[in-house]
Amino acid sequence: MQWRLRVKAKGSRGGSSHGGSTAHLTPLSSPQHPDQVYLQPHGPLLVGLPGGWADVPVLHDAVAGLTTVLPLHLCDWAEVSYWDHRCHLQEGSGYHQRSQTCVHCGGNCQPHVSGCPALHGPCPLPQSAVVSTPADHPGDLLPLAASVAILPAEAREERETWRENLGPSVLAGVALMVLLIPLNGAVAVKMRAFQVEQMKLKDSRIKLMSEILNGIKVLKLYAWEPSFLKQVEGIRQGELQLLRSAAYLHATSTFIWMCSPFLVTLITLWVYVYADPNNVLDAEKAFVSVSLFNILRLPLNMLPQLISNLTQASVSLKRIQQFLSQDELDPQSVERKTISPGYAIAIHSGTFTWAQDLPPTLHSLDIQVPKGALVAVVGPVGCGKSSLVSALLGEMEKLEGKVHMKGSVAYVPQQAWIQNCTLQENVLFGQALNPKRYQQTLEACALLADLEMLPGGDQTEIGEKGINLSGGQRQRVSLARAVYSDADIFLLDDPLSAVDSHVAKHIFDHVIGPEGVLAGKTRVLVTHGISFLPQTDFIIVLANGQVSEMGPYPALLQRNGSFANFLCNYAPDEDQGHVEDSWTALEGAEDEEVLLIEDTLSSHTDLTDNDPVTYAVQKQFMRQLSALSSDGEGQGQPVSRRHLGPSEKVQVTEAKADGALTQEEKAKIGTVELSVFWDYAKAVGLCTTLAICLLYVGQSAAAIGSNVWLSAWTNDAMADSRQNNTSLRLGVYAALGILQGLLVMLSAMAMAVGGIQAARVLHQALLHNKIRSPQSFFDTTPSGRILNRFSKDIYVIDELLAPVILMLLNSFFNAISTLVVVVASTPLFAVAILPLAVLYTLVQRFYAATSRQLKRLESVSRSPIYSHFSETVTGASVIRAYNRSRDFEVISDTKVDANQRSCYPYIISNRWLSVGVEFVGNCVVLFAALFAVIGRSSLNPGLVGLSVSYSLQVTFALNWMIRMMSDLESNIVAVERVKEYSKTETEAPWVVEGSRPPEGWPPCGEVEFRNYSVRYRPGLDLVLRDLSLRVHGGEKVGIVGRTGAGKSSMTLCLFRILEAAKGEIRIDGLNVADIGLHDLRSQLTIIPQDPILFSGTLRMNLDPFGSYSEEDIWWALELSHLHTFVSSQPAGLDFQCSEGGENLSVGQRQLVCLARALLRKSRILVLDEATAAIDLETENLIQSTIRTQFDTCTVLTIAHRLNTIMDYTRVLVLDKGVVAEFDSPANLIAARGIFYGMARDAGLA
Repeated sequence: MQWRLRVKAKGSRGGSSHGGSTAHLTPLSSPQHPDQVYLQPHGPLLVGLPGGWADVPVLHDAVAGLTTVLPLHLCDWAEVSYWDHRCHLQEGSGYHQRSQTCVHCGGNCQPHVSGCPALHGPCPLPQSAVVSTPADHPGDLLPLAASVAILPAEAREERETWRENLGPSVLAGVALMVLLIPLNGAVAVKMRAFQVEQMKLKDSRIKLMSEILNGIKVLKLYAWEPSFLKQVEGIRQGELQLLRSAAYLHATSTFIWMCSPFLVTLITLWVYVYADPNNVLDAEKAFVSVSLFNILRLPLNMLPQLISNLTQASVSLKRIQQFLSQDELDPQSVERKTISPGYAIAIHSGTFTWAQDLPPTLHSLDIQVPKGALVAVVGPVGCGKSSLVSALLGEMEKLEGKVHMKGSVAYVPQQAWIQNCTLQENVLFGQALNPKRYQQTLEACALLADLEMLPGGDQTEIGEKGINLSGGQRQRVSLARAVYSDADIFLLDDPLSAVDSHVAKHIFDHVIGPEGVLAGKTRVLVTHGISFLPQTDFIIVLANGQVSEMGPYPALLQRNGSFANFLCNYAPDEDQGHVEDSWTALEGAEDEEVLLIEDTLSSHTDLTDNDPVTYAVQKQFMRQLSALSSDGEGQGQPVSRRHLGPSEKVQVTEAKADGALTQEEKAKIGTVELSVFWDYAKAVGLCTTLAICLLYVGQSAAAIGSNVWLSAWTNDAMADSRQNNTSLRLGVYAALGILQGLLVMLSAMAMAVGGIQAARVLHQALLHNKIRSPQSFFDTTPSGRILNRFSKDIYVIDELLAPVILMLLNSFFNAISTLVVVVASTPLFAVAILPLAVLYTLVQRFYAATSRQLKRLESVSRSPIYSHFSETVTGASVIRAYNRSRDFEVISDTKVDANQRSCYPYIISNRWLSVGVEFVGNCVVLFAALFAVIGRSSLNPGLVGLSVSYSLQVTFALNWMIRMMSDLESNIVAVERVKEYSKTETEAPWVVEGSRPPEGWPPCGEVEFRNYSVRYRPGLDLVLRDLSLRVHGGEKVGIVGRTGAGKSSMTLCLFRILEAAKGEIRIDGLNVADIGLHDLRSQLTIIPQDPILFSGTLRMNLDPFGSYSEEDIWWALELSHLHTFVSSQPAGLDFQCSEGGENLSVGQRQLVCLARALLRKSRILVLDEATAAIDLETENLIQSTIRTQFDTCTVLTIAHRLNTIMDYTRVLVLDKGVVAEFDSPANLIAARGIFYGMARDAGLA
């Protein structure tokens, strides 16, 4: 990075002059500190800042020989983040050209909002701040440190001038200045404490909001929104309380800051006039002293601000440091280069844990996998199967032992990770397109039929987290990504659980098995299924984190160990033979691939399995079947099936126009509507707004009054060369000054009250609207876009908007005061006002339009950063497994760069503004001085001094006002964006007071659909068409059908997640559309397919409202087979679940969802294939729990494994949104229709 510093050395006021020589720098390096560069000045120098020119007036005697030290790592940071600070002191004016209320100058503005005239623009956010606020603070120190560094030079210069003007009496004023420093320091320390607390609360609020957005569907299904609403509002209340305290403290600090220069002037003048009767206060002494004190007060007041920013920066740096110092994965934990010949994977005495402070999850593992082998890993829920895969990937802490893995790796996680991009991009995952290999991959992974159903084929955009794919489709895309990668080793974590048995068979045969496309590759397959185990090379059986048995399938059966017993229980020989026969029959069929199109998945499912029927259920089903007369057999028509010929090729290049799901966020254009300002004024409170304006009028009047009084006082000396009524003059001057300070403090406090009130109202409106938004809104809006409103936009409203308004009012009244004083002093000046006003307006309008649009672009380009960051964190293990970390860093950097592209022009526009406004300001000074000279015969010196000293401030006032106006418009965009999302369409009311269901409803649980049709969103096709059926109370009904048949849609309609296009649903005769959503949803229970948990205690995840006793909760845990696990935890029910329940296995999370259902125990239970992620043994226990505990309830089960519903009362077969078949399983088998085909495929018919 190049450093360019231009430093002009001017003659000091003290006497000797150095002409106008320019100092230059020589960079020197230090062997002791290689990361620092010393800039050794030749000639006089004060200080320079990175990123541009620094024009600093320098006094040779004050800084001779000074060496400036700037660490290089700060320079790099400055360069990356586009810092562009310039320090400019206008020496000739006698006025330090900085804001009287800027954060860099001890005021109350915020960095990177607007900056100040000292910077000629804002400090943009550092790159890291796009994801986290703490990164803002360290950068604020650069301009502050420079400003404080000039303090010794200024003090020395002014000491000489004061000595000439006022003599020793100046020491009294200096003494007071020094005494005020510790007071300001104390305020800064207290504010630091508030800052620390507020950061913690903000973090927890954003984290909770992120979880709510990720689990919003679950919250709606369980009617849990009020509980989480209360949690967010509780955190928000604490946050606002801290903001309020900090604002009051800041107002007090402002009062001290406003009064201190005035008090210093007052005391100095008081000592001067009373020290010697001959001392006469004339215009020269009075106004030169006031100007000098104004210059000195700015760096002095920056000192406490520097201390405050140092503390803020230290808090932020500690937080960043703590984050960066977290334990990282050891890249050397898996040895990639050496391994015993003939092997691909080897673990020797391996012990692994998820964190150093946790007990080992896997211990004493000794595993060797030959090259090209297919290895199955089996075992009960929570035994460590997924952990073993993570250990091989290097995702776990290795406590002891060695892990060797030779070759590239492909990984298919248990819960598929899908990117928000096209389906093709998800499969290619950064690799170049090879059409032939791509085609083979899609065929092998059974994706061709799905591509026909998707609107844009393989160019369809997949929503966040794969929202518009079914669970089976997501898993197959994830598998296709692995197959296409053509790696050496494939780690497959239960990929077959999310697909139906016939699709699982296809995938095993064509991809994973001995004849599949991965034959010859090393494959580690975690599975709960047992039908494929005979075809594996050998099997690893895990129990309690250890290998209990290991060996080929026949050898394990002969051992008669735990694995053999397990197989005997769940696959008796006769049934095994039956299953194998059915597979053999299918293999012989020409149309085997045809079965793929009947993947019986719901449109929003995640985990299923492919296991054969359990013995007891099959016996019962056989009895039902034998009771049928043989006449019914063979009458059903065979299901028409379609061949997927090898000639069918997918169009891989053409993107269909309708493949997009989420709309790109658009930046608004043009001026911000007045209604947005009105909305904010109403949120602040109209009375408060009026009070603030009146207080500022009073403050300006007091300021003018005190200066006019001083002017009149100096005129006394001109009249008779001595001064009378000194006590009266000092007393009135003091009273006016103190009044001004009090009015400023009151206006700051009023703005604090109004600003906090507005922040509370706007956040509350946003939160309540989003919690009540329909599910379709969350399906089509990226969570990063919503989270951006809750983080960045709310931060602007909380902390930046009120100070900007205060500064705008301050500079506006300063500018008006200046014009009033100058026109009153020199009436001729009125002639120059009109042309200057026109010029000023032109500059302002051109600048405002540019900066406003740049700010909007910056806001819009920030959301993709959040979304991509969130997506990357979720899929970190997959990204690392495929060795694509660097690519994702580049993508993230590119998105940050796109965001910064609108920041840098914003700074340049500020620089342009400063040139234009300074020209106008200098014209004002010129005309004020010119007209004073022209009318010198009629003007007294006091008025001239007053006029010129005010006109010297006008450059600042005009510059600051224009910037604050545009800045207000830029920041009010946050209100516009928050308002936009506070007025989106909401779902039906939670409670309809005049139409509440009777107590104890529903008594029977009868569900009736009458001519019911529904679509996901307006403009889309119907997903259910004229559905008419009745489920009697207490019936057990299984719901089956192909992907997209409308199974999940039907259950979502029951909960009114989707609202009817026509028709109605009645539960026990009551139309569900007539009652409130919470009255409905709280009386239904669902065990969803995606088991979502929230960070917090296990108790909160089971009972967020605290409405059940501890005995009830333990009873539910007992029945859901979690009692042993929870009681083994030291915290018991207060066991802390991590975000998303990541510290529990998927199976355990599913059991928690079952416990929720047991606690609620409503009349109607909906199961969305809730037992897919658990082993057969636990599943058997759960099915028996459901049969006993919900025996009198109406149970609707979306079934992917038909064995779970073969003993149900009836089975509903859906096809393309209509009822295809609806009868008992035995009758449907006999009818030889669609259900018969499915049962035959699963080996049940």
